[in-house]
Amino acid sequence: MKNKYLWVGAIVGIVLVLDQYTKYLVEKHISLHEVIPIIPGFFNLTHARNPGAAFSLLSTAPANFRIVFFITVTVIALVIIAVLIRKTHEHLLLIAFSLIAGGAIGNNLIDRVRYGEVVDFIQWYYRSYYWPSFNIADSAITIAVVLLAVDMLFVKKPRGEENARS
Repeated sequence: MKNKYLWVGAIVGIVLVLDQYTKYLVEKHISLHEVIPIIPGFFNLTHARNPGAAFSLLSTAPANFRIVFFITVTVIALVIIAVLIRKTHEHLLLIAFSLIAGGAIGNNLIDRVRYGEVVDFIQWYYRSYYWPSFNIADSAITIAVVLLAVDMLFVKKPRGEENARS
């Protein structure tokens, strides 16, 4: 792939801009905990804050611990992703790693440094069953996980390539 790092930078940049701009709009136009129905019975926009990780994991831990923990884990993950990006030339994997990097920077670095928590605003539900609120960075990471699963399950690799990656 020509200009691999240009593509990676562009994808990370697009995720960051979309994530941070949508969060800016939410903060500017939707009060904290306000709910705006978009598709009644199915989809709302809301302004929520999540001090924890996915599904509010560690949300009750002390704030100083959470912030340091999430930033440290994110920096380690970004270093690993950078190494993986450097080693791979497969388009699907590069896109997935770029989406993860953009999502991690948007949620776990920018939001945690600015607020000590993550701004969420997308809320899917059916009747009384609500999926936890999320944002663009979360969506990018989810799409990346799906792409990684597709690569692992459906992309045929030439024999011996597994050893060549090491």
